[in-house]
Amino acid sequence: MSGPLQIGLLVFPRVTQLDLTGPAQVFSSLPDVNVHLIWKRIESVPSDSVILLTPTVTFADCPQLDVICVPGGYGTDELMLDEEVLAFLREQERGARYVTSVCTGSLVLGAAGLLQGYRAATHWTAVDALPFFGASISRERVCIDRNRITGGGITAGIDFALTLVSMLRGRAAAEMIQLRMEYNPAPPFEAGSPDTAPAAIVAAMQERVAPSQARRLEFVRKAVGQRG
Repeated sequence: MSGPLQIGLLVFPRVTQLDLTGPAQVFSSLPDVNVHLIWKRIESVPSDSVILLTPTVTFADCPQLDVICVPGGYGTDELMLDEEVLAFLREQERGARYVTSVCTGSLVLGAAGLLQGYRAATHWTAVDALPFFGASISRERVCIDRNRITGGGITAGIDFALTLVSMLRGRAAAEMIQLRMEYNPAPPFEAGSPDTAPAAIVAAMQERVAPSQARRLEFVRKAVGQRG
């Protein structure tokens, strides 16, 4: 390999910051790597929390990436219809070693036509959208299908990034980063998955997210129609 590894993560309005900052923390721990935060303009972008994120490079100035990653968040609804974003992803895909996502970022890859015939993961509330883009649903926390690597919801971004580091630089490199981060999950409750959370909690969450799920499917159908 000549030159530093080029890894880019998309930044956009209403991105879920942990989808982005978890992997960015992992990737930034590697030597000889350039990590780029990419958006249309160099200006602060609001996440879906109180945190503002500042891109480091524009679409126009972004180098060819070895790894392109699309995080998730409520803002992915609009990205599925944003031809400037989709064209950028298609262009980068041609030369990238790995095309990746976290959470609902996989739906943006799908809208760009980059998941047709692939297995893919996403947030548990969004899995029904994947087949619209010709992708098979994976319930894995990190799904690897050839050079497509897709993570499940939000916190799975750290698992995804460590997995990718092991593929790029070996297991020992990934384990050293995991140790440095003291990534040793011991959640206080068994409520991190609809498979393990109490039924009443799952039902309450499903009711809460139903409007956003309906909205997302509207955007998915529009995105599919836009592709023809």
